[in-house]
Amino acid sequence: MTDQLAYQVTVEELATLMKRTAGVHVEPEALRAQADDGFDTFGLDSLGLLGIVAELEKRYGLGLPEQAERCKTPADFLALINGALKTGV
Repeated sequence: MTDQLAYQVTVEELATLMKRTAGVHVEPEALRAQADDGFDTFGLDSLGLLGIVAELEKRYGLGLPEQAERCKTPADFLALINGALKTGV
């Protein structure tokens, strides 16, 4: 089995995606400090999260796990996405 991708989505990139795809501005430092708080704390709804998932799928050319769209916190989302990118699933 080959290493599919050695890329990890960072907090900074997630903050950028939140702004670009959902219009939600959050500083990366605040996102990092409150990574276990719900996305709703930052004003991101499920449609905004779906847009982020779609952008990442397009960027990396692979389908991400369906549960990515249902993650409640940035920490959970990053763990799931980065795990999927690492394994290529």
